[in-house]
Amino acid sequence: MNFFTQSLFIAIPIFFTLIILEIIASKKMGIRINHPVDIISSLSSGITNIAKDGLKFGFVIISYSWLLKHITLYRLEPTWAAVIIAFIVQDFSGYWLHRMNHRVNIFWNRHIIHHSSEEFNLSCALRQSISDVIKFGAILMIPAAALGIPTSIFAILGPIHLFMQFWYHTQLINKMGWMEKIFVTPSHHRVHHAINSKYLDKNYGQILIIWDKMFGSFQPELDEQKPVYGILRPANTWNPIIINYKHIWQLTQDAFHAEKWWDKIRIWFMPTGWRPKDVEILYPIKSIKSPSSQVKYQTKNSFPLIVWSFVQLFITGSLMLLMFTFASIISTATLFSLAFFLILNVFSYTSMLDKKRTSIWADFIKIGFILYIFLTQDTQINYFVETSLTIFAVYAFISTLGTIYFYKTESRLIIS
Repeated sequence: MNFFTQSLFIAIPIFFTLIILEIIASKKMGIRINHPVDIISSLSSGITNIAKDGLKFGFVIISYSWLLKHITLYRLEPTWAAVIIAFIVQDFSGYWLHRMNHRVNIFWNRHIIHHSSEEFNLSCALRQSISDVIKFGAILMIPAAALGIPTSIFAILGPIHLFMQFWYHTQLINKMGWMEKIFVTPSHHRVHHAINSKYLDKNYGQILIIWDKMFGSFQPELDEQKPVYGILRPANTWNPIIINYKHIWQLTQDAFHAEKWWDKIRIWFMPTGWRPKDVEILYPIKSIKSPSSQVKYQTKNSFPLIVWSFVQLFITGSLMLLMFTFASIISTATLFSLAFFLILNVFSYTSMLDKKRTSIWADFIKIGFILYIFLTQDTQINYFVETSLTIFAVYAFISTLGTIYFYKTESRLIIS
């Protein structure tokens, strides 16, 4: 396993512990910042993202290793200096990628999932994308490549830099004095997640807030203006798979309906939210005009269904970690089939929370993936892998039966 995958076995238990502590602390403080179904949606999104990243699924336009090979001008020594420069470059490039994801129509689809929660808590930190399959961030790391900073440093620094962005997704920590001047804090990031006009598209920093202050995108949290969270065009679903592709599907439809060819082309690269005038008139989209009047998305789910969904979440996450333990000794086809099985399972139980019959179809398709694995599996696999695959298969059938049960018996279920 690579460093990212190995680190998950440490990071995930820590994340879950902190999320539970936040829930307990918020209840004692009398602050409602968690909604059970929203937590399920957020953590399920995290599972799909980790499965995708752990498999290194994506297309790299220019890799850092290629840049290192072709443009290195000087080998920076010693190692501690290389690490410091690597951190600065990582954070600087992260700022600009983050800013671009917010400002350009097509790139917003890579990031919309992270902002889709109408709550703000530690669990929503794990709402991460599966639609960012085209990788080009290395282009912004040219300074590090020119200084000959080894790829191995970024292989370790990358996951650490990502995990360090978890803690500030909370409403329980107020302003933090001198830290507000240098680092991204919960107060800064509450502003970033807010849809208030004063706060919109501000505070893109990941670890250091100094980039926002240098490049004019900084906005402090104001006592008189409480942040309202979410996105201006509400997702209105608990299904993270749908949210991941919601925006690009809208862009595709708008490009198709646009009368002018120039509009069909430029819509992808215009500022986020831009639509051709003719399309805007003929195909209006519901959006939030006044954040103060926001009505949060909610569904009436029974307590047993919510418990079942949490169980599904826990088992899916556990199976994902199990998959990583034997990923190196099974075929690529089997590995990707297992990953798609897990993603389909997330699609299924989150669709059920939305009261959608697509949950049934997702279960039938995931059964197909399991059958494919067993029909094509090498007979020489070891006992551990064979047992693990059997666990996947048993769970596939049990979870499908559970979906059918709730599909038929959920008293307030409105199928659409």
